[in-house]
This record gives sequence, C-alpha cells and structure tokens, in this order.
Amino acid sequence: MEMDVQNTSVVDVYHALVGSVVPRPIAWVTTLAPSGVVNLAPFSFFNTFGANPPVVVFSPTLRRDGTKKDTLRNLESLGEFVLNAAVESLAEQVNLSSKELPPHESEVALVGLTTVPAARVKPPRIAEAPIHLEGVVRQIVPIGSGPISANLVIGEIVHIHIDDRVLDAHGRVDPRQLRAIARLGGDYYCRATDLFEMCRP
Repeated sequence: MEMDVQNTSVVDVYHALVGSVVPRPIAWVTTLAPSGVVNLAPFSFFNTFGANPPVVVFSPTLRRDGTKKDTLRNLESLGEFVLNAAVESLAEQVNLSSKELPPHESEVALVGLTTVPAARVKPPRIAEAPIHLEGVVRQIVPIGSGPISANLVIGEIVHIHIDDRVLDAHGRVDPRQLRAIARLGGDYYCRATDLFEMCRP
C-alpha cells in the first residue's frame, strides 16, 4: 500500500500512524478544571525527552470535530498535570477513562478510582497507580488546526512518586513489577511483560 498524505483522509492517515508507531506509552493524565472538576484521560502520543530538567511531551489532539479536549483546556488554564502510570491491573479503567464526558463530569468517578493530593501541583494523583509524575507546562505547541491535529504539551516534571513495590534491589523501576501497558493500533493494547535483555555497548 502507498499513501500520499495530502490526498488521503485524516482518519486514514491517523490509523496508519497509530498502527505503525508501536508500542506507544500511555500518558494517563489528571488535570484540574477552573470549576474544580478533576479530568482523567489517556494519551498515547507521549514520551519523555530529557532528564535535566526532566521533560515529557504528550499531545491531546483536537477532537474529530476540531474542538479542544478538556485536558487541553485545563492545561491552558492551570498549566499543571499529573502523569499516572498506566499498568495492567488498571487497564480497563485506563480504557474507560477515554470516554468523552461533559466538562462538569469527572472520569475519576466514572472509573471508580480514588485521588490523593499531589506534592507540588494542584491536580490530584490516582491513588491506585504505582507511579505519579507531577508536572508543570513549559509550552503548548499547536500544530495544525483541524480534526486530530496535534497540541504538543511540553511539561517539566517537578516531583516523582514511585511505589516501593515496583522497585528492584537497586532502587530502580523493575518492569516485571510495574507491568505497564501500551497502545497499538485500533483497539489493541500490549503488556510490557514479554521481556528480553541486551547489555548496552
């Protein structure tokens, strides 16, 4: 198959990308609306891009009707967020939290989870997640203006919480204990449990 992007529908381009760039880690983001409603949503356009300072980038794309998602509006308003680890034991809640709700309703209540205060930012953490990265927005870079166009949220991590149960003997995150999940194309996810090791040269 060949695909000339300029002559292909946005939805078809989207499906080609998310089916090809795999697996994608999931930014499970809590933000806070000006009204005080806690928003929880997963985004698989996400990764970490540096450690000094610690930087993450994720993209709440515009909806298919071209409007902004609640997460993006909250980030534009408050400029703070928490990334909660998306793990196998919470997979159903991660998926369910992608449901679009009215701005006055919280996905936290929908998925039946609980929140705990963050240390440095106003949005709360998801208590059941084993890792939380608290962040502040450095910059939001919109790229495009139509349906599924990107909004690159460049965030600086200011506080990290890691449950001791997912650490190895050296105090580092053990992927065998964390059991993260990731997004593939369509309705597919994968588990980070089929592991192999190679020493770096």
